[in-house]
Amino acid sequence: MPNSSTGMKNLVEVVKKIESDPIIRRKVEHRILEFKAVQNAGSDKWFEELVFCLLTANYSAKGALSCILALDKKDALQTGGVEEVKACLMHRHRFPKKRAEFIVKARLYRESLKKVIQSQISSQAARVWLVENILGLGMKEASHFLRNVGYLDLAIIDKHILTHMVEQRLITERPKSITKKKYLEYESLLSQVAKKLDMPLGKMDLYLWANKSGEVIK
Repeated sequence: MPNSSTGMKNLVEVVKKIESDPIIRRKVEHRILEFKAVQNAGSDKWFEELVFCLLTANYSAKGALSCILALDKKDALQTGGVEEVKACLMHRHRFPKKRAEFIVKARLYRESLKKVIQSQISSQAARVWLVENILGLGMKEASHFLRNVGYLDLAIIDKHILTHMVEQRLITERPKSITKKKYLEYESLLSQVAKKLDMPLGKMDLYLWANKSGEVIK
């Protein structure tokens, strides 16, 4: 059975070891500065980050970036219709039609997104709003978006993070899907680890993600 106390201590040591690599540390610090800079960016950049996170669901960050570049090239990211967006995603994404529909529907909030998010009382409240209003965003994707626009106190619980949690015996197994209740339970465990490290949760996530993926992608 998992021992949360021991698991937390183990995960703390894992993060410290990853952080001790100067190359990874520089890359992570650079990404964090990029995320914070987005807070001052305009509505188009915020919408781009939202689309990126819609595209990463059940896919990969690298693949989502490729899709963003294709959408930009055709000027379809901010204004393209469903068929135009779908054409850009064909042969680049697993679900081109569904993601195109999500992207176009999300445009309802393109101009107001930044204002709405920044008006929330907390990043947790902002996440609830995103999950309830942006079709295609779950807890993980909403947390990912908020991290990418400078909110560093949420966990992005994907397969890489879950693998670390299993390996360090914080949890027994990697679930195929996570309910909101379970997501918050896992996030609480990770928050305690981050507190012991005196490190923002979103930053710790980058170190753990980089360790499993071999990259420091947003």
